[in-house]
Amino acid sequence: MTQLDYQTSDFAYDSADGEDFDPAGAGAITGSAITGSAITDSAGLPARISIFGDRASMRSEINEDLGGAGFAAIDGGPITNLLDGPTTALGDAVMIDCPIVDAATLAALSRLDMRAARSGAKLIVLTSLDALDDVFGAVDQSDPQLLVQPSRAERVLAVGRVMADISNSRVREMTEEDRLGLLHLSRQVEAIAHKLEGLSGSPSSAANTQLALRAHSANSQPVGFASSQVDETNVGDVSAAPRFNSARPALPDPRHVRQLIARRQARAKFFEGELFADPAWDMLLDLTAAHAEHARVSVTSLCIAAAVPATTALRWIKQLVDSGVFVRVADSSDRRRAFIALSDQSTDAMARYFGEVEAAMPHAA
Repeated sequence: MTQLDYQTSDFAYDSADGEDFDPAGAGAITGSAITGSAITDSAGLPARISIFGDRASMRSEINEDLGGAGFAAIDGGPITNLLDGPTTALGDAVMIDCPIVDAATLAALSRLDMRAARSGAKLIVLTSLDALDDVFGAVDQSDPQLLVQPSRAERVLAVGRVMADISNSRVREMTEEDRLGLLHLSRQVEAIAHKLEGLSGSPSSAANTQLALRAHSANSQPVGFASSQVDETNVGDVSAAPRFNSARPALPDPRHVRQLIARRQARAKFFEGELFADPAWDMLLDLTAAHAEHARVSVTSLCIAAAVPATTALRWIKQLVDSGVFVRVADSSDRRRAFIALSDQSTDAMARYFGEVEAAMPHAA
């Protein structure tokens, strides 16, 4: 692929009063709503985003949104084309819509994941909470972005992030002009995303995914939550808790950790949950309890534990895996699935944390 040279005068908006937008409020963009020249590479060709998905209406909407943002969107057709269709160039990035998965879809995802890893193309997967564990297990080669029930704005922002990653990965060192151009591009993409969000009359993606997370949590017993019902008896007994000077302290009683999690979650009954959003710590606590329970934690369960929208939780999971705080563990009985666990270093750190905190102030977190 060639060096991407982003232009700094790519977009212009028509009047902000909304008269050029779809009066029905269905979320479609008219031809004059967003205008501007395409984002191009050094050969003068627009940055290319291939789109695959079984819902033709969704492919059309994504194509229209990305085209309005200055990208050359290529409709790749149904997902099965990745298995049965002719082999075509993937472009700079690939966006695949798969809210429902079956064996053929997972095979296509796995093949696409390997192709993207070899070619350097960036992969963006749009999925649902119900399909998340299967999708997560199928794409482990290309470091993809996973979006759970994303809004139109989130899709455009994801492409903007991908283009920034592509630019930053180039061999040539970016000049100050390049950096300013990329910053300008990021702001323009965000502005376009907010325009698209305003066009939609449906609830926000964050609200939808939070509702889905609550429903999923209520209707199932996710792996890693087997001891989520806290036994109040003996939880306060910390007489045997390791002290911070211990060479290798043991993890605390998982019932104690689950009680701390329950206390943290109880705050949302009285205050806005966003006031206390701390997904990294919430996931660390959940994985600590699961480790002590000898339970495996699926990515869906960990998203629930994070208490933030699933797409946000996935970004945190990726960062924490990349930094070595978490590790991805393949399911030995089903290679299509994967779990998340604490790294050895993080397990030791959490044991030392609880040992020190309990020694100084029992029951604190």
